Amino acid sequence: MTDLVIGADGLPRCAWGASTPDYAAYHDTEWGQPLHGDDALYERMTLEAFQSGLSWLTILRKRPAFRLAFDEFRIPTVAGYGDAEVTRLLADAGIVRNRAKIEAAIANARAAAELPEGISALLWSFAPAPRRARPASFAEVPAITAESTAMAKALKKRGFRFVGPTTAYALMQATGMVDDHLDGCHVEPTGTA
Repeated sequence: MTDLVIGADGLPRCAWGASTPDYAAYHDTEWGQPLHGDDALYERMTLEAFQSGLSWLTILRKRPAFRLAFDEFRIPTVAGYGDAEVTRLLADAGIVRNRAKIEAAIANARAAAELPEGISALLWSFAPAPRRARPASFAEVPAITAESTAMAKALKKRGFRFVGPTTAYALMQATGMVDDHLDGCHVEPTGTA
């Protein structure tokens, strides 16, 4: 499989984005698009943490259930979760039922609620300067960067869990802080990174 493929619709896209209809929709409309807002970024951070060790497709397909289970990822609401909500989430077959990840999601909501500037401002403060050109292949796309390492360190210092440098970089890719669509991909460059 090459890194850039022509989809059934005739459009060139990153190969992973052409592998299933779910991935194509996500690749074409969300991945790499700038996302702002505290609750929206908290949701993406939470889903990236739940993805750790699993396929992103699993998380993508469970996203509606996650949104329902986590009250649309409203930070103040999730920050107020206690033992009863943990028990409820552990029993919810629609999501990934991992106690450590569930407890991390709640701890992260509490940490996010404590940020005076908000989580969106904090995360975007680590966005690198835009590249001059998109990568030619995924061999040119790093798993971690100095910025994702710094982001993970800053988050950990503020009490966040399950957000290491690799997860932080995946979050940066997913939310448009970096543009890792390949050169030739039909998705328009965002100009953010």
